[in-house]
Amino acid sequence: MITINELSGKKNFFLMAGPCVIEGEEMAIEIAGKIKEITDRLNIPYVFKGSYRKANRSRLDSFTGIGDEKALEILKKVSDTFAVPTVTDIHENEEAAMAAKYVDILQIPAFLCRQTDLLVAAAETGKIVNIKKGQFLSPGSMQFAVQKVIDAGNKNVMITERGTTFGYTDLVVDYRGIPEMQAFGFPVIMDVTHSLQQPNQTSGVTGGMPALIETIAKAAIAVGADGLFIETHPTPSIAKSDGANMLKLDLLEGLLEKLVRIREAIL
Repeated sequence: MITINELSGKKNFFLMAGPCVIEGEEMAIEIAGKIKEITDRLNIPYVFKGSYRKANRSRLDSFTGIGDEKALEILKKVSDTFAVPTVTDIHENEEAAMAAKYVDILQIPAFLCRQTDLLVAAAETGKIVNIKKGQFLSPGSMQFAVQKVIDAGNKNVMITERGTTFGYTDLVVDYRGIPEMQAFGFPVIMDVTHSLQQPNQTSGVTGGMPALIETIAKAAIAVGADGLFIETHPTPSIAKSDGANMLKLDLLEGLLEKLVRIREAIL
């Protein structure tokens, strides 16, 4: 079982990256293989990311997944094929034990980061728990979400910054929050792509500003983020979820090369 010490505390940042949602095995294998090749060359610890189901959707007709067990099996196959840990979201208490059979890290969505029973259920699996900071919370408030996991007997915790609600249809990143949350004693990750979402659009489909992915990522590494979270897809325009703010897969290598140089410069 992977621990946070195997990901953080190294000279390089670590990367959580993959599609927003598992759309199929072929796509997942393609994305994971490409990223593994890049991260191995750049000595970046890599975690494959893929949601087995999307529960938080703007509209009833939005894509939610290909089936829980099928998607979880694909996550397990990615892990076995490329020898990489995997992370997926959970949304309800009973999902924690189910997903923990297939993945290494359980992620608590931002909207659910104060749900005590969900945090405790994730903690009790013994897996790493990655808690996304709510768009409505200050960085300091996240200490209480972290403490719930610790009090449930699990010290393998990570925190992910993903922007703060600004008005009705935008988010803003306050980089002061990264060192503030690091002071809790756990790794802090910057969710680059979700922080560029433009939620609550009148169309019912979330928008985004992918042209600023490099800007957000560079700033996060410059202020010392332990890891980055980036959703990526070979063709974001046809992705079944969050395509508006995802990074095109063939742009990832060039971005990571720049970020590694920034990391080296600040050490």
